[in-house]
Order: sequence, then structure tokens, then C-alpha cells
Amino acid sequence: MQDFNTAFVTGATGLLGNNLVRLLLKQGVRVKALARSESKAKAQFKGLDVEIIVGDMTDINSFAKHLQGSDVLFHTAAFFRDNYKGGKHWDELYKINVEGTKQLLEASYKAGIHRVVHTSSIAVLDGPSGFPIDETMSRKVEDADDYYRSKILSENTVRDFLKTHPDMRISFVLPGWMFGPGDLGPTSSGQFVQDFLNKKLPGIPPGTFSVVDARDVAWAQIQVAKLGRPGERYLAAGRNMNMKELILELQNVSGVRGPSKPIPFRLLYVIALLSEAYARLTGRPVLLGLGSVKLLNKEAGKSTFDHSKSQNELSLQFRPVIETLKDVLHDMSERAIHSQ
Repeated sequence: MQDFNTAFVTGATGLLGNNLVRLLLKQGVRVKALARSESKAKAQFKGLDVEIIVGDMTDINSFAKHLQGSDVLFHTAAFFRDNYKGGKHWDELYKINVEGTKQLLEASYKAGIHRVVHTSSIAVLDGPSGFPIDETMSRKVEDADDYYRSKILSENTVRDFLKTHPDMRISFVLPGWMFGPGDLGPTSSGQFVQDFLNKKLPGIPPGTFSVVDARDVAWAQIQVAKLGRPGERYLAAGRNMNMKELILELQNVSGVRGPSKPIPFRLLYVIALLSEAYARLTGRPVLLGLGSVKLLNKEAGKSTFDHSKSQNELSLQFRPVIETLKDVLHDMSERAIHSQ
């Protein structure tokens, strides 16, 4: 086991990043937290002893000097809102998820960091519908949408770097659909919960997915930093669910009655098209993007993951989904009170 004293965390104010920062602090680790917005970071980490580094993954040189003195780099930052925002965002996806990752690794190596935990995604995996998927089952680039493709290319960039820097220890953590407290963005999961509470969901969408608590993924990241083998993937995807199951869980913890009628895929496509048109006119977030609908259709039945490796090597476990949702609702309520 390799312990560490100082950690540099990219994407520190994000859902995964902020929960990782908090867990690192609890374990006595000094944290340098990279954030694009200093005010957002101060609000996120109010009262915590965190060194806030203002910077952006599109300009690694702007914060590269602050990498010095860190024992490990946790790279959680990524551009992921293409489906959530609607439309096409390949330039941003490539610049941040692929080029940014390469430049970050180069800067980290120069700064003396030889231990990196790279946040990948279940997006890089693929397998037959209805069967468990493990870390060895890689997705082909030609079978991926833009976001999935960016995550595959990002992983490839890391592996190419490992080939030329054999003294680097870089491992991958592959999360599923993350829910959890501290979702200031919000991410798609936080927006989904808000839409449920505000009764904006027109029905129950089809499809399956893997739900995981961001705090469990953060714990996995720390375990990988200590125990992970170079070049190895570690799944932290969580529990396989469909939307009806998730809505029932939300209904139980919130007391809000959710939709009861399923939405067929054909109608879902129409809703997505109208939602994206409305978002373009108003500038508001997309309730349901066309990319998300296509993904739901394509990935149906492919959200059961085999966590044997992570359980055996990291002792990874997942808390109940209902516990996660309770904490999400409590966090939203607390933030609403403090914002008044």
C-alpha cells in the first residue's frame, strides 16, 4: 500500500471532485483543488482547509507550477455536458478530455508527480445486452457517440503516455451515473432529481443504467491511489437499475408522486427534439437531449457491471441507492435554506 500526504485534484468543485476532496481531508491529506471559479470553490469548500488553485483544463500552463509538491494527481475534470446541453460539442470534448489530459500528464511528470488516478467512464466498455460487463471489454471507437469517443481517446492518450514513461503509475477508475451531495452544477443526475421534484418529467423513460454514489467513487479513487496497478481499470459503476425503479426510490424518499406511465422511444425522440429547440430559444438546460435518447436506446440492457476486480483488489462496496437519494435531497434542502 502506498500512502500519500498531498494530493492535486482537478475538477474539484464537480460532483465527484468535491466529494473526493472532502474524503481526502478526512484522511489527513493536504489538498490542492483545481477550480475554474474561485467564488464557486470558496462556496463549495467553505470552512475547509483547502488550497484553491484557479485554472482551466484548456490552459494547463496557467496552473502547472502548482502541481509541484503533490504526491498524487486525481484527474476528475472532464467535459461531459454534450448530451445535457444538446447539440454537438466535439471541439470542447476533444480539447478538454483528450488534449487537456495529455498536457496535464506532461506537466505533472515535470512537476515530479509519478502517481495518477485517471477518472475514465463505463463509456469505454461495451458488451452484449443482458450480460455483465467487466474491465476487459473495451468499446470500439466507431461504436461510440462523441462523449464516449472522447473518453476512449482520453484513455488511449494515458496509455500512450505510460508507454514512454514507465516510471509513472497511472490507473483508471470507471464510474457509472453518479448521484450525491454537493452537486452544485448540477450534473445530469442533480438536474434529474430537481426535475422530478418539480414534476417536470412527462413519464417514465425506457432504458437501463448503473447508479452509483459519488462518495463511493471517491473512496474507490483513494483506494486505487494506494493499491491500484499501473495501466489497470477499476470499475465503480454501482447498481443496475431502470428508470421506473429509480423513480420509485425517489418517490419513497421525497413523498413526491412521480410519473407512472412509460414513454415509448418514438415519443421520447419527439420530446428531445422539442426540448433542444426550447433550450436554444431560452438558453436554459435541456430537459432531455437527443443524444441522451439515442444513448438510452443503444445501451439498453448494457448497464450490469462485474465488480469482482474492484471488490477483490480495493474492497469496494456500494451504499444503498435509497441512502444516496436521501442525502441528495437533504443537501438540496440545506442549500436552498442557506441561499435565502
